[in-house]
Amino acid sequence: MSMSSGFNHEFVIHVRTGDVQGAGTDANVSVILHDEQGSSTDKFHLDYFFRNDFERGNLDVFQLPKDKTAGLGKLRKLEIFRDDSGFGSSWYVERITVENKSNGDVYIFPVFRWLRPHYHYVFRENDTFLPQDDVQQEQRRLDLDEKRKVYEVDNSDVALPASVKDLPAEEMFSSQYRWDIQKLKMNLIVQSKITMLTTGRWKSLEDISNVYVREIFNKPWTSSFWKDESFFGYQRLNGLCPALIQLCSNIPQKLAVKPADLQPFLEGRSAEEALSDKRLFCCDLNILHNFESRREDHVVCAPILLLYRDNEGRLLPVAIQLFQDPGPTNPVFLPSDDSNTWLLVKMWYNHAEATYHQSLVHLGYTHLLMEGVSLALERQVSISHPIFKLLAPHLLYIFAINKFAVVKLLSVDGWIDSTMSAGRNGVLGLNRKGRKAWRMDIQGTLPEDLRRRGVSEENVLPGYYYRDDCLLLYNAIKSYVTSYVGLYYNTPQRLIDDPEIQAWAKEMVQSREDGGMGIQGVPGNGEFRDLEDLILTLTSFIFTCSVQHAAVNFPQYDYYGFPPLYPLTLEGKPPADKTPKTEADILNALPNKEKTFDAMIVTKILSQKGVNSLGDFEVQYVFDPKATEIVAKFRKDLESIGEAIRNRNKSLDMPYEYLLPDSIPNSISI
Repeated sequence: MSMSSGFNHEFVIHVRTGDVQGAGTDANVSVILHDEQGSSTDKFHLDYFFRNDFERGNLDVFQLPKDKTAGLGKLRKLEIFRDDSGFGSSWYVERITVENKSNGDVYIFPVFRWLRPHYHYVFRENDTFLPQDDVQQEQRRLDLDEKRKVYEVDNSDVALPASVKDLPAEEMFSSQYRWDIQKLKMNLIVQSKITMLTTGRWKSLEDISNVYVREIFNKPWTSSFWKDESFFGYQRLNGLCPALIQLCSNIPQKLAVKPADLQPFLEGRSAEEALSDKRLFCCDLNILHNFESRREDHVVCAPILLLYRDNEGRLLPVAIQLFQDPGPTNPVFLPSDDSNTWLLVKMWYNHAEATYHQSLVHLGYTHLLMEGVSLALERQVSISHPIFKLLAPHLLYIFAINKFAVVKLLSVDGWIDSTMSAGRNGVLGLNRKGRKAWRMDIQGTLPEDLRRRGVSEENVLPGYYYRDDCLLLYNAIKSYVTSYVGLYYNTPQRLIDDPEIQAWAKEMVQSREDGGMGIQGVPGNGEFRDLEDLILTLTSFIFTCSVQHAAVNFPQYDYYGFPPLYPLTLEGKPPADKTPKTEADILNALPNKEKTFDAMIVTKILSQKGVNSLGDFEVQYVFDPKATEIVAKFRKDLESIGEAIRNRNKSLDMPYEYLLPDSIPNSISI
């Protein structure tokens, strides 16, 4: 039965084809509507003559003849099927909406699937069911069987976490994705061609300021403070590695500093008093011990940094040892040393932290680890599952951006190899080591991580805006998740009886040798028997993909864009004694102009936001009315948090804006 083009209609069908590669179809598509009384329509062929229906990203509207839908009551389900005719018959459907013009009823049928030919798909309104409640058991099973073939696990590279073997078509960047990374890079190079003509080494520290081009490469605000002691301490709280600092209960054993050496910097306190007053903090990059750089002439230190919180609340460096093992060529440097020597030592510390940041804090602990969580979800949990719908906005583009990172940035002679002292092999080595140190129930659970590091109390470390803003956001996400989970699991038994969620939990923790993701510390350790375990896992995933990634990604240009502040590479050897240094020594350690531009270009691109803000989802998955109320409450909570952060920032000389909810994307998409 072909479509009528007249006005004699009652039901109108809206079909949204997905905006993914190859989504459109030339196949013949048909639907049957079923009402609550068991009545159904004849088969309707959805087609308008002389028009190419079901193109990628399009919304097609079809009017059903009124005489063929007469007597149809409130809809219960929609049946849709296609053949395999035409040049391109594959079809990815986002959703179907049916409107009853006679009474204004609107029925939404989320699909988000590739529809197999000749298979009669049946969808109920809102399509949100736990597997034990879904009457379409075969459809659900076939869909998951197909997804497991498409989302194949790749565990071949032991240095990297588990990843998807081949990028599925629906995971590629859509035509609406606002950041074409390659094109943007070329545009930036072309627009800054005057400065790009200059190569070689820097003549003076002031010379570096001449590279900045207004509206293309703005001068990072951090460049004004890069020599300041208090700003060096500020970086440890609100810079690119804000989760490294920890409270000292004792001076680290490997730090060969004497209490008498520290006393001049402790405002009259003894080292013991500073410890008991919770005034001493440390950053220990022991994970870089015995680090192998890409070349013998490139060194990455493994420093230990000691900091003191003074009476004004400032965090100040009081001792730096550049390597783990003390010795004659590895002294403890102090603020009282020669000023250029101390400045150069701080640069070598920042260089080590930058290596740790790019390798693990950013790439390893957000992008790559969360791909494993996402991959297990895609393989084990149906799109009809309410938990999949909760998490789906936070999966957007993670597979695509990770493929880009591994193929383009992490390739042999790629950006990492040419720009970072660590090089590709160093980054891979750190990921191999760092993956064993990360646990979802500790580093991936914000309150636990803060407690572990002794910095959860505001009065212990004032000015720790990363902590303060993260806690607001973490608690809002957990409240959102708790309400949402409670909507579908009214008892723990309902969770225990859910085979899909249990399969997801199992595959996340399953060893990589057995084909799993090998993620440590997943609450429940592979079996969700308690609702709180599921809530903590979901909260960790959403928080990491949105808030944590924003905190360690979007400040990149502000720090890496001024190379003396946070260098990705340093030339020569770090200071091995306290011999006074000159400005020439500092300049000789800096990367040349060409490497500086490359770092500026890529970190400029990576600091730009490509998708919508947290809570403002690109694609709507949740249509269950009670669930949409929970989403609306989450958005209001985020608005309140944004207002609180903006009010706080008004009184700050250096406002911390990276975790304003409007600045946080839903997903790891760049």
